[in-house]
Amino acid sequence: MADDATFSGHRETVRREWVDYNGHMNVAYYVMVFDHGTDKLLDGLGLGRDYRDGNQRSVFVVEAHITYDRELHAGDKVVVTSRVLDRDARRLHVFHEMRRADDGSLAATNELLFLHVDMKARRSAPFPDDAAARIDAAIRARADLPRPDRVGRAVGLAAKRPAGG
Repeated sequence: MADDATFSGHRETVRREWVDYNGHMNVAYYVMVFDHGTDKLLDGLGLGRDYRDGNQRSVFVVEAHITYDRELHAGDKVVVTSRVLDRDARRLHVFHEMRRADDGSLAATNELLFLHVDMKARRSAPFPDDAAARIDAAIRARADLPRPDRVGRAVGLAAKRPAGG
């Protein structure tokens, strides 16, 4: 069953080689750090590598959304916290926040939709009962928190304007 460790923050330090010509962490490395946080969450839910190896099932990301809220620089320490928002028979909805460890300021968010996959058939499959129970426990553990305001956002311009206007 999921416990507080499932949600504990993944910690990482921004490396110099992750910094681009603008002097801040490149977008690709935000994705990588979030992926490391995802691995920690999935391990905590019993859905990580051991699950795949033992059950020939896994989860694949089928949709992702990232917001970039604050620049990160070489040497900055970050913490990724994770929250399981919802699931159905075959899908899992997760939300991550990346914060600067020194002051807690929000650096980025990552919203993910996963599909549970039978690795032999390479097709979607329902979560087995034990996995579903662990996911449900993780959802209940944070059910008292308000839904993050960035969940479900879409990319686009706020107002329709003439091209180039």
